[in-house]
Amino acid sequence: MAGRFLSIFEPFSRVMLEVKRPERRVGFNEKLFWTGLALVLYLVMTVVPLYGIETGEQGDPFQYLRVIFASQRGSLMELGIGPIVTAGLILQLLAGSGMIGCNFSDPKDRELFTVASKFFTIILIGVQASAYIIGGVYGALDPRAAVFVFAQLLVAGLVLMLLDEMIQKGWGFGSGISLFILAGVAQSVLWSTLSPIFPAPGESPPNYYGAIPYLIYSALNGLLTLQSAFVRMPSHLPALLGFFTTIVVFLVVIYFEGIRVELPISHASYRGYRGRYPIKLLYVSNLPVIFASALFANVYFITQILWSNYNQGNTNFWLNLLGMYRQGEQGLEPIGGLVYYVLAPRSIDAVISDPLKALVFTGIMVAFCVVFSLTWLEVGGLGPSTVAKQLVDSGMQIPGFRRSGKSIEMVLKRYIPVVTVLGGAIVGLIAAVADFFGVFGTGMGILLSVGILYQYYQVLMQERAAEMYPAIRRFFGG
Repeated sequence: MAGRFLSIFEPFSRVMLEVKRPERRVGFNEKLFWTGLALVLYLVMTVVPLYGIETGEQGDPFQYLRVIFASQRGSLMELGIGPIVTAGLILQLLAGSGMIGCNFSDPKDRELFTVASKFFTIILIGVQASAYIIGGVYGALDPRAAVFVFAQLLVAGLVLMLLDEMIQKGWGFGSGISLFILAGVAQSVLWSTLSPIFPAPGESPPNYYGAIPYLIYSALNGLLTLQSAFVRMPSHLPALLGFFTTIVVFLVVIYFEGIRVELPISHASYRGYRGRYPIKLLYVSNLPVIFASALFANVYFITQILWSNYNQGNTNFWLNLLGMYRQGEQGLEPIGGLVYYVLAPRSIDAVISDPLKALVFTGIMVAFCVVFSLTWLEVGGLGPSTVAKQLVDSGMQIPGFRRSGKSIEMVLKRYIPVVTVLGGAIVGLIAAVADFFGVFGTGMGILLSVGILYQYYQVLMQERAAEMYPAIRRFFGG
């Protein structure tokens, strides 16, 4: 029985844009094709510029958030997955806190929850597109151009939403959101490592953007020093310190992905069957980082709009609590308020110059990752009671305990809440500290990409095994 809130969206389920689930089993190669097609369409939209705007040479105020939201400045992917993630975040927090009733084991409730998520996604696409236009991100647009830009952003957002739904409903592998984030992070890492472009055309001597081209050019021309190799000026340019930190973060996250507690289980009907149920240290994976980054990005976005329109002199006390800015070389730069502490210092110099900001940002990141981890336990169906029910329904039991949901739940409660808190704190700490060393693709981006790659590896191996041995498909839930 759907909750009162979700029932509001029942009429929309008849008219909402949707991708139908496949009525047949989709083969491995066909899934690979649709996943590749979605990726190609996304990449094409990142290079197709919005018609009717001029970006100019001004710095991008959302540069470090674009990796997380798979967006590209001045393109059809200006908004990226931001509206999709934000809509999901709002609904999941409401469901997790009990403010709206939703039984995720009920197919009807799940369907209405999906409709509500898409409804809010469309609303947020419109709101964010309007905010970009009204806030002057594209400069002063005449009414006709403004409407045309709004229409482009709305259509591109709807296409991205449908591509994500197509993959999640079984036409492709994994999640569209994860795929687009991974593509954005990979682009950023490759660009920071190998880009031969000059950040400032005509600069003498040439200052290549990519860390490796800069290193080679400096070494060949006798300009290389140990300090300039590892820390460049301006500090936002990629350097060897960020390159090595990127590798270290990859290895550290892979290590933590492999840490798990394995509970012995057996089948009640088949005495000879023994197995283990793994509880990973990163139990809820990278979802807390996605939710935290969505929250911080929206704080950054909203405070910029408020400052640009109502507080350019930083004279309004209440708006100053939210965010104070100044115009810098890279666009608007936060100098105070809440927004100042939810954006990471992105170099060692920045950390040394303001260690309090680094400490506060780390504390906020860790705290929100822990909160979102605990929230996702129930919303995502990963809590001890849900897992215990799944094990009992599949005929499994823990040796030495009665075969009942309560007994298994009691054992799971010893581990799941603990690893959820620890895992959330660890991913928050890694995402925060990595940025201090100028990691390529941002700390959040690298953390997300490793988790996504690991998930894709598991999905692809399962799909390939199920393709070769159809009899084990039921074991994977296919």
